Amino acid sequence: MTATPETATESLAEPAGESAASAAEPRPAPGATPPRTPLVARAAAELVGTAALVTVVVGSGIQATELTRDVGVQLLANSLATVFGLGVLIALLGPVSGAHFNPAVTLAEWWTSRRGGTGVTLREAGVYVPAQIAGAIAGAVLANAMFGEPLVEWSTHDRSAGNLLLGEVVATAGLVLVIFGLARTDRLRFAPVAVASYIGAAYWFTSSTSFANPAVTIGRAFSDTFAGIAPGSVPAFVGMQLVGAVVGLALVAVVFTTGRTASDV
Repeated sequence: MTATPETATESLAEPAGESAASAAEPRPAPGATPPRTPLVARAAAELVGTAALVTVVVGSGIQATELTRDVGVQLLANSLATVFGLGVLIALLGPVSGAHFNPAVTLAEWWTSRRGGTGVTLREAGVYVPAQIAGAIAGAVLANAMFGEPLVEWSTHDRSAGNLLLGEVVATAGLVLVIFGLARTDRLRFAPVAVASYIGAAYWFTSSTSFANPAVTIGRAFSDTFAGIAPGSVPAFVGMQLVGAVVGLALVAVVFTTGRTASDV
């Protein structure tokens, strides 16, 4: 899911006052952060943002099940809360860290920038990913605490079926396509709306309800509630999300090819 996110490397909300001369430089990857932002601040933003995202997902799921027994209404409430929460978090924290909130997005950005392009370095990715995972776990614990649930209760919601794993490939590939497609077309200013809207839609059109985020998947295993996932289902979900990220990057390379003229076609 991931979010969102999170769904990489220049702020999802473009920094104000950025010189037009930068247009001549290589295009930044999604979520590019201002160079003066300290790494510790970016890591804190990723931890807090991912924690808040999981709190929204798990907390709204608990609230929904307490208000109605209709599973469709529960999913509607859960998805709407996630859409609004994710959009706000991207708009707020994008200028600080890029608002990844998602190891799949962070690793995809590192991959696209590994040959010297603008983006997170391997060292920065090594800081972002643990922060995202720690934040996701903290968010699930916080949601449990707010609703009087055990602080840590392993989920018993099995999600190991093959069709659900396929859903995660599709959900994550679409998320990466949206984020990096916006970056390729210089439209990252639309990321808060576009990414949140995609995740909201993917809740409904994917069989897995679109986790699309390894950190969020791990965090949701800590809550035996509506949004939970059994720990035994986590490794396969994470694996398929990483596969989806690769598929998404491949789609970006095909769909958003740049530098071609009519004579090249």
